[in-house]
Amino acid sequence: MVFVRKVRTACGATAVQIAERQGGRDRVLEHLGSAHTESELAALVAAARRKVYPGQGELDLSAGAVPAGHAMITSKSSAVLWQVLTSAYTRLGFDAVGDESFKQLVLAPIIEPTSKADSLRVLDEIGVGHASLRTMFRSLARAQERGYRDVIATACFIHAAASGDVSLCLYDVTTLYFEAENEDELRKVGYSKERWVDPQIVVGLLVDRAGFPLEIGCSEGNTAETTTIIPVIRQFQERHSRSDMVVVADAGTLSASNLKDLDAAGLRFIVGSRVTKAPADLASHFRWHGDAFTDGQLIDTITPRVATKTAHAVNDASKRAEPVWDPDVHDRSWRAVWAYSRKRAARDGRTLTLQENRARAVVAGEKAARTPRFVTTKHGTQTLDEASLARARRLAGLKGYVTNIPADVMPASEVIASYHDLWHVEASFRMSKSDLKARPIFHHTRESIEAHLTTVFAALAVARYLQDATGMSIKKIIRTLRPLQLMTLTIAGHEHTAAEPLTEAAREIIAATGTEWPTH
Repeated sequence: MVFVRKVRTACGATAVQIAERQGGRDRVLEHLGSAHTESELAALVAAARRKVYPGQGELDLSAGAVPAGHAMITSKSSAVLWQVLTSAYTRLGFDAVGDESFKQLVLAPIIEPTSKADSLRVLDEIGVGHASLRTMFRSLARAQERGYRDVIATACFIHAAASGDVSLCLYDVTTLYFEAENEDELRKVGYSKERWVDPQIVVGLLVDRAGFPLEIGCSEGNTAETTTIIPVIRQFQERHSRSDMVVVADAGTLSASNLKDLDAAGLRFIVGSRVTKAPADLASHFRWHGDAFTDGQLIDTITPRVATKTAHAVNDASKRAEPVWDPDVHDRSWRAVWAYSRKRAARDGRTLTLQENRARAVVAGEKAARTPRFVTTKHGTQTLDEASLARARRLAGLKGYVTNIPADVMPASEVIASYHDLWHVEASFRMSKSDLKARPIFHHTRESIEAHLTTVFAALAVARYLQDATGMSIKKIIRTLRPLQLMTLTIAGHEHTAAEPLTEAAREIIAATGTEWPTH
C-alpha cells in the first residue's frame, strides 16, 4: 500500500514522503521536501497526493496552464540562513581553503545534523545548489591532501587572539564510536564513558577560555586519556610558535609524567586534584583546626609531585602556617589550592549516604551485586569499611586544584575560576556530538576520519562564533532563520522575487553577526 507520510525532522520541520508498507515496515519511495510553515506543509501534502492518486482532476500548474494574473513559485531558498552561515565562515577566514564543496559539508550539519550523504538533501531543502555526492566526498580527500585543517586551525587562532585570550587554553578528551564490527590500526575498542562496545577513537580538543576551538587531534581507541594531551599541545605550539601559555585540564586527563613534561616545556598548568590527596595536603589544617571549614574557605599549600608512602613528608604538620609554594625550594612538590563549599558538602553527603546504604545492604545479604564502595572482604566475610567511610565524610565539600603557577602570579581564587572555565570545552564536545552529529562515524580509513574531524572542527568554530556574536544557541538561530524564504515567482511569463518579512529576532541575528542583508 502506497501512502503519504509526514515525519518530524531533527530541526523541527515536517518532512513529507511517499512511502510503501511492506512486511510491517515503511519503505520511503520518494522524499518531497520539508515544511516549516502550515502553508508549505499543505502544498507538499497536496503535491504528494497528486502523485499517489493521479488523475483526480487536480489543477494543471504547468507554466502554460497558470491562469492569467496568477503566480507560480519556481524556486525558493532559506537565503537569510545561508547568508548568515556563509558570512560567518568567511569572517573566520575559512574561505582561504577555496573549496565550495568543503564549505557546504561544513555548514550543512549546522543546519541539520545528518550524514555526509544526507547533507545533499539538507542543501536541496534550503535551495543551495551543490555538486554530486561523489564530488562532495572528493573534497574530503582534498582536505587531507592539501592540509585544510592547518588553514582552519590558523584562522581559528587568529580569530581567538584578536577577540579573546589565548594565553589560557582548556583541554579535554572524548570518544567517538563507529558503526563497525572489527578493529583496525586506529579504530579500537577501549574505555568509553557511554559504555559503548564498538570500535572507537579518542579525540582531544583544545579551546580558548570561552570555548572557541583551537586544535583537535585523534588517537587510537584504546589510548589512555592521560597520553593524549602532550601531542595536541605540542602540535598547537609548533603551529603557532607558542611557548607561554596556561593549560587547564581535568584530573583524569593529566598524569604525573604529563605535569612534568608540561613544566619542562615551560608551560603552566591548572589541573583538578583527587580528594584522596586532601589528608596529606591538608595535614597541618587537620591537626590545628580539625574538620572545621567555612563556606568558601581557600587553603593554599603544596602537594607531592609523585604519590609515595612518604608523600606526607613535603608538608610539615608541626607548623601551623601552610607553606607558600616556591619552585626553587619545593622541587618535589606542586602548588595545591583546596576550596571548601557548603553546597558541595551537602551534595557529597547525599552521595556518601547512598553509597553507605548500598554497602550495608550488600553486607547484610539483602543485595547481591559487585562489591560496592565501603565494603571490605576478609576471610570470606563482607563488612562495612567504617574507617574509609569516616575518612570520606571528613573530606566532603573539598575540591583541590594543582598548578605550577606561583601565588604572586595568580591568586588562589583565579586558579579556581580558571579551572571552572572547563565547562566551555565540555559544552563544545556536547555540541560536536549532538548539534553537529559527530557520531557515529561511518568512515573507514584514517585519512577520511581525519577529514571528517576537520569538517567537525570547522563547523564547531562557525557555531561557536555565531553563538558568541548573538548570545543565542545555534539551534535557536537555525529555527529562527530557516523558515524565512526567498522565492522566485513566474507571473505572466516574467520572473519576480519575493521574500518573507524579517522577524525581530532575525534582524537581531543579522545585526549581531554583521551579515550583509537588506533589513527593510
